[in-house]
Amino acid sequence: MNKHEDILWDVIVIGGGPAGMMSAGRAAELGAKVLLIEKNESLGKKLLITGGGRCNLTNAELDTRKFLSKFKNSDKFLFSAFSQFSVKETLNFFHEHNMETKEEAFGRVFPVSNTAKSVWNVLLEYLKQNKVTVISNSPVVGFEKEKNKITAVMLKNNKKIKAKSFILATGGKSRPETGSTGDGFLWLKEIGHKVIESSASLVPIKIKDGWVKKLQGVSLANVKIAVLQNNQKQSQGRGKILFTHFGLSGPTILNLSFDIGELLKYGSVYLSLDILPNLDPGQLNMKLQDIFKEKSNKKFKNTLDSLMPSALVPIIVELSKINPDTPSHSITRLERLSLIQLLKNLNVEVESLLGVEKAIVTSGGVSLDEVDFKTMTSRLYPNLYLVGDVLNIDRPSGGYSLQLCWTSGFVAGNSAGQTKEF
Repeated sequence: MNKHEDILWDVIVIGGGPAGMMSAGRAAELGAKVLLIEKNESLGKKLLITGGGRCNLTNAELDTRKFLSKFKNSDKFLFSAFSQFSVKETLNFFHEHNMETKEEAFGRVFPVSNTAKSVWNVLLEYLKQNKVTVISNSPVVGFEKEKNKITAVMLKNNKKIKAKSFILATGGKSRPETGSTGDGFLWLKEIGHKVIESSASLVPIKIKDGWVKKLQGVSLANVKIAVLQNNQKQSQGRGKILFTHFGLSGPTILNLSFDIGELLKYGSVYLSLDILPNLDPGQLNMKLQDIFKEKSNKKFKNTLDSLMPSALVPIIVELSKINPDTPSHSITRLERLSLIQLLKNLNVEVESLLGVEKAIVTSGGVSLDEVDFKTMTSRLYPNLYLVGDVLNIDRPSGGYSLQLCWTSGFVAGNSAGQTKEF
């Protein structure tokens, strides 16, 4: 068999993450001769750790306009790509490849198996079925071009591989240990593309308050969070949070992190946590009175476990400044009202974002007005396709990031797979 560099490939895909695997599989399915180049020893390294290793592969919002409304200012760009391959087509794709899915809170979709390996297996099988050639441990160092056409990719070992079309799927700068080190951005700049600098977009948050760290591993399923600066509410969210050894994480925190990062440039930022958002202050007052009546002879420190995870109780007791050994029948009205204020407005101070290297995704990437979203082609080079995290698109946590990979990957593979000559 000829060496890879002796072949003129129909399509070369650079980057074996979710967008790269989807685009390579689709182009090959249409009959194109496809080479997928991956710099790691194996494909889909980041995919295997997404969603805590469970892989939140999409969000079950089937209304495309509603789905795209979550992408801030990028929705107008994305509509033409999503009208070709959206959530419905993604679910069909995985179901047709014998992977069952399930929907959880906030529309998040996971494999029934609860493991990202199931998603990875489907994509690997898709590549195999359609005879995609894969070379791993092969870092690309740049493009070769003639006028407005890419002609080859250059590998680190000085080899040059030619193709008719190229799909760039190298990802952003999040989780660099998985290979996302922003290489593609450098190559795009070199060939004249405008690239917006990367910043952490979905990232955990460091908190100054020491008590937060004592709760490492504790999660709360439903918390209302207000982001405050100068005592003014700047942003808000509601959903799950996770206490960690450095501060806070979880979907709701990640979705607020970009706004928090922007606000930190201008001064101190506080988070107000309402840990019982289903009860208004009046309802909570009645609830506490019932609890204290029912447990009238119990010490205060032993009365709150029906309201919150047991690990949180001693922290709340300490922060309330009510003597933990006070019998609940002796708690004063003022103490009770002060406790309500604490539970509805638990304040913590943000120290910093955790940094790009810990981000789930990064914002930044190629400027969207330089991409034709009907085909995912570069407007500067008609045989170059740009997909996934290479694009400058902010999106929330909850399956939106991977859906962007499936959509842009499919559309690019579909277009490149049908274009044999230029």
